[in-house]
Amino acid sequence: MITVTSSIQLRESDIDMQAIRAQGAGGQNVNKVSSAIHLRFDIANADLPQTVKDALLATNDSRITTDGVFVLKAQNYRTQEQNRDDAVDRLKTWIINATKKQKPRRPTKLSRAVKARRGEAKKQRSARKSLRKKVEI
Repeated sequence: MITVTSSIQLRESDIDMQAIRAQGAGGQNVNKVSSAIHLRFDIANADLPQTVKDALLATNDSRITTDGVFVLKAQNYRTQEQNRDDAVDRLKTWIINATKKQKPRRPTKLSRAVKARRGEAKKQRSARKSLRKKVEI
């Protein structure tokens, strides 16, 4: 079991990890070693509460396929074990961030002094621009 939070836990069978070759420069060794990790997490078939599944599927993330599978590629490190740990950590943080409740925004109200200052600034700009007109004789 992989513990994400105290209420959310993932079974290791819900996560499919596959070793692939990493991209980028690295010399001859990069063509021989599969050190990158391709993580696939099927949200719909995971052992999670339905509210968490709905929150994960509702996120506007390009890494979620049309089938509801979260796909992640970890290739920051040179070893497969480090990339595997990195992929699981990134999956955990994604789940935590997606299930956080957003605090509702309370609209701010402008004070009377701010409105007065803005009105004065408008009057000054208007007066400055009116001086640019042609002078009538």
